[in-house]
Amino acid sequence: MNLLPPFKKRGFFSSSENDRIVNAIRKAETTTSGEIRVYIESRCRYVNPLDRAAEVFWNLKMDHTELRNSTLLYVAMKDHQFAIYADQGIHQQLGDAFWQKEAAAMSLHFRHNHYIEALLLVIEDIGSALMEHFPYDAAVDKNELPDDIVFGK
Repeated sequence: MNLLPPFKKRGFFSSSENDRIVNAIRKAETTTSGEIRVYIESRCRYVNPLDRAAEVFWNLKMDHTELRNSTLLYVAMKDHQFAIYADQGIHQQLGDAFWQKEAAAMSLHFRHNHYIEALLLVIEDIGSALMEHFPYDAAVDKNELPDDIVFGK
C-alpha cells in the first residue's frame, strides 16, 4: 500500500518509540508461541511491498519457527509503503480477511502520521490472534526470533 506521509527523520523513531514497539512485541509474545518482527527501511526495492516483505521474511529466517507462526510488519518510510507478511501456519488459521483488516488499520493511522500507534495496534491485534491459535506453553515454548526492530537501508 502507498499511504505513508513523509517520515520525520533519518532515524525514523526516537529511542522511546523504539522501546514502545519492542515492549509491545515482547508483551504480545508472552501469551503465544508465535513470533512478531518489525522491519523498517527507507525504500522498497520492489513495486509491490508484499514482495519485499516476503524477501525480508525469508532473509530473517522467519519461516524457521517450529509452528510456522511468525508475522513480519514491513515499512518502507520514504516510499510510503508497508506490508504485513505472515507464515503459513498463522495465515491458514486467520485467512485473508484478518490481514486485510490489519492493513486497513495501519493505513488509517499512517495517513495521520501515527506510525507508532499503527504498529502498536497491529502488534497487539496479531498477538491476540496468535494467543488464540498458538497459546503459550511454558513447558516447550521459547522465543525463537529476536524482538528488536530491524532497520534496513
